[in-house]
Formats: sequence, C-alpha cells, structure tokens
Amino acid sequence: MDFHLTQEQTAFQDTVRKFAKRQLADKALQRAHNTTYPMEVAELMADQSLLGITIPELDGGLGGTLTDAVIAIQAVAEVCPRSADVIQAGNFGPIRVLAEYGTADQKRRHLSKLLTGRSVIAVAMTEPDAGSAVTDLRTSATPDGEGFRINGSKVFTTHGSVADVLLTYVRYGPGIDGIGSVLIERGMDGFTIGKPVRFLSGEEWAQLYFDDVYVGPENVLLEENGFRKQIAGFNVERIGNAARALALGQHAFNIARDHALTRKQFGRLLCEFQGLQWKFADMKIKLDAAELLLYRAASNADKHFSDSAETSIAKAYCNETGFSVASEAMQIMGGAGYSQDNLVEYCFRRTRGWMIAGGSVEVMKNRIAEDVFDRRFPQRPPSTP
Repeated sequence: MDFHLTQEQTAFQDTVRKFAKRQLADKALQRAHNTTYPMEVAELMADQSLLGITIPELDGGLGGTLTDAVIAIQAVAEVCPRSADVIQAGNFGPIRVLAEYGTADQKRRHLSKLLTGRSVIAVAMTEPDAGSAVTDLRTSATPDGEGFRINGSKVFTTHGSVADVLLTYVRYGPGIDGIGSVLIERGMDGFTIGKPVRFLSGEEWAQLYFDDVYVGPENVLLEENGFRKQIAGFNVERIGNAARALALGQHAFNIARDHALTRKQFGRLLCEFQGLQWKFADMKIKLDAAELLLYRAASNADKHFSDSAETSIAKAYCNETGFSVASEAMQIMGGAGYSQDNLVEYCFRRTRGWMIAGGSVEVMKNRIAEDVFDRRFPQRPPSTP
C-alpha cells in the first residue's frame, strides 16, 4: 500500500502550484474579502484546463479523476484560499450531474461556457422547510403541455445569486420517487432573486423565487425517479467540500507555523514554548489523518466505488479538522490571526460554514452510524397506527 502521490500526480501538483503562485498570489487577501464570484480566476483556470478535470473528454473535459481535482484544490488553496472555490465549482456538484445525465443539447448549451469560465452553475436544493430533510422539498413541477410549471422557493444556494443556470430540485409527485430536477436559467419569466444576505464567510446568498416558471422539455434534466441519481452526485460533491475544508486548515497551519518561527515573546521564539509545540503536533496529526481519509474516499470513488460512509467520514473529519486547526492557528497568532489583514481569520470563517454546507457534520455522523450498525436510523418519528 503506497501512501504517496504518483509521479504524474506530483508533476500535476507542481504545475498547479506554480500557476497559483504566478497568477493568484498577489490578490489572495483581496479575493478573500470580495463577496462576488471570481470570474476572472475562472477564466485563468480554464486556460490551464483546471475546470472540467473530472468531466469526460467527450464532453470537453480532461477525463481526469476526483483525486486529481482534490490535488488541484489543495495546490491552489496553499496560495489563494478563495480561488479554490472555483476548482470546486468547475469539477464537483452540479457540473458533474449535468455532464453525467444531461442531454446532448443541454451539454452543448451549458457545458462549453462552464468549462471556459464564462458561466456559473449552482444547485438549488435547500428550501425554507427542507434543509437536512431534503426530501421534504415542496418546489413543484406541474405538467403544462410538453413542459412544466415550476413554483416554489430555494434558500442558501451557493453562487445562486450569480449563477447563469440553476440545477433545481423539484417535485413531480409524492415521495422520494417523485423528485427530479430541471435547469432554470437566469432571466426566465417568473424567476426572481431576493435581497442578498451575507454569510459569516463573507459570501452572499439570496432567496430564489419560482412563480409559475415555464420549463420546456429541453430543460428537464431528471424526471421522476431521478432523486437517487442526483443524491449520488451530491455524495461525490462532499469530497470537494472536504478538500477545501482541509486545504484551508492547512493554509492557516502554514501561516501560524511561519509566525511561530519568527515571533518572539519573553525573549524566545514562540516555537520554543512546549505548550505551542504540542498544539502544532496535535494539528499535524489531525491534518495528516484527515488527508488520508480524504484520499481514500476520492480514490475509491474514482474506481466507481463511491461509498457514502467513506465520503461521510472524510467530510465530517476534514470539516472538523479544518475548523479546529484554523481556530488553533488564530489562537497562536493572537491579534494578528484575528485581524482581516491576515488570511487565518478568513480560513476560520470559511471552515465553519462547511461544517453545515453539503450535509452537516451531524448528518454525516448519522450516516456513519448506519454503516457501523448495518441498519437504517430514520430521523422522523415513527408513524402512529
């Protein structure tokens, strides 16, 4: 069992790292505090073929692996944490679902723009009354001629206020089998975007409203019985979430380490205090363990063995580790780490959000427990006779 990257993977990592240092380093702090999606970064990454790493070559991608995309996220985040979001958006989540299940026409209309960094796609899933209980969603798709009328609302949609197209979860009928998805494009009649609200991370979200939006057959992605296909893609997306959480924890660790090697108190370097040495040792243990869990999940998913338990373990542990390490890095650096002229506080804020987004840590642990006991644990109360 080899725990090292292959020569090809190491060469790819070095190439991405050099690109990031050359093109992204100068404005890393500025991007961290910009609420808008960094389209200029997306175009730069498209030029380097970093969008569509996981998309098949026939669809315009590289035909690479999830592990390759994880490597890219880590290499970019070493230099510019905010720009790692672009790698996520261009390789995980809705873009993969579109590439896997979209029609030739849907791919022609949307994938080329997404892969060249000229467009953004988002997944509209969460609703005011359907968060972790996603199957409670109420956004309806009612037949109208050859298409459907969409009515409902979505909240907390990452990139939702800037996306050109939304992969929208809808309900065609009752139960899980009645859930599928449609593509709703910006500017469609009846589709409106509410007032922007800022997350703790600095990113903005806005409530999305669908008022009798007509979706023709050309924009139907998955009809009834499509939920399980969608959620399988969402399970893989968690690998990207975990990768960013870990990468930002590592970024904060690196800054704190450099600080401890140069900052003096009481006439001694911080790294010479045993209490801080133990902190750094604990952080290193967590970071290394989290990376092994992440690479196990990505590697097995690459082999068409996307185990939801492995993915849940990786996400839960990477989320907790990223936040824990960023928090410790901030504590070590004191006021400097708490200040917005440093990226540690940004890493702290972002990693906290990923403990909620993409399936909360608690939901991940519920899934892990089901694997431990080899049985389902429904969260709903038992029905009364």
